[in-house]
Amino acid sequence: MTVRSPLSAALLASLLLAPLSAAHAAAACGTGNFDTWLTDFRRDAAAQGISQHALDSGLGGVTPDQSVLSRDRGQKVFQQSFEEFSGRMVPPRLTRGRNLMKQYGSVLSRIEQRYGVPGSVLVAIWGLETDFGVNTGKFQTIRAIATLAYDCRRAEMFRGELMDALRIVDRGDLAPAEMRGAWAGEIGQTQFMPSSWIKYAVDFDDNGRRDLIHSTPDVLASTANYLSSYGWKRGQPWDPGTDNFAVIQQWNKSTVYARTVGYFATQLEAP
Repeated sequence: MTVRSPLSAALLASLLLAPLSAAHAAAACGTGNFDTWLTDFRRDAAAQGISQHALDSGLGGVTPDQSVLSRDRGQKVFQQSFEEFSGRMVPPRLTRGRNLMKQYGSVLSRIEQRYGVPGSVLVAIWGLETDFGVNTGKFQTIRAIATLAYDCRRAEMFRGELMDALRIVDRGDLAPAEMRGAWAGEIGQTQFMPSSWIKYAVDFDDNGRRDLIHSTPDVLASTANYLSSYGWKRGQPWDPGTDNFAVIQQWNKSTVYARTVGYFATQLEAP
């Protein structure tokens, strides 16, 4: 769901109900040849410092993905109430979430010491976004983002995301083949857009890579770093109307989603 991190595409597909208005479902308007566009993009990326290795490994053989455009055109408006959404999402994940809080207790404690964000909030987001890393998405990230950058609907935004996806490759965090996620470019166990990965991903397991796909410590710490960077207040509540609730809405602007994160976190902390 963000363009930071919307709810993962897999969950959205089953939870979103009403169609967008016709005004928001315009036909694709990308013009010209994709290969010509890609050549121009490569030239621009090289001028911005992207290495030849990242360009070749990331963009070699890339073609448009029509299924991504179909999903982009078919997005739906979220119309569930808090009671409906939280009732559907939290109870099935509560036991697993509590077990993970115990399993990663020492990691979560160190993360809270550094960033001030409680483990319960991080585990709640982790569970809601990808079912604790189970449903991270299967779309080829660079191909999906290149498709949306070529299309004219939100070209500039996704052009920037494509640059950042290549920067992730460039600095050695992931190889292009590892970059799979949601159709709109979110990657990792808490669904970071590439631009957020570049800004907020941290190497919390100290292995030299920021890996939000395979490394749970990196996933949780990077999520905490995101929230901290938006002003999370250590030791303060996260109920609606609080400063920390506003920070959760920087993660996902939906009030229903933010309330569900807070409710889930509170349930995780309950005895």
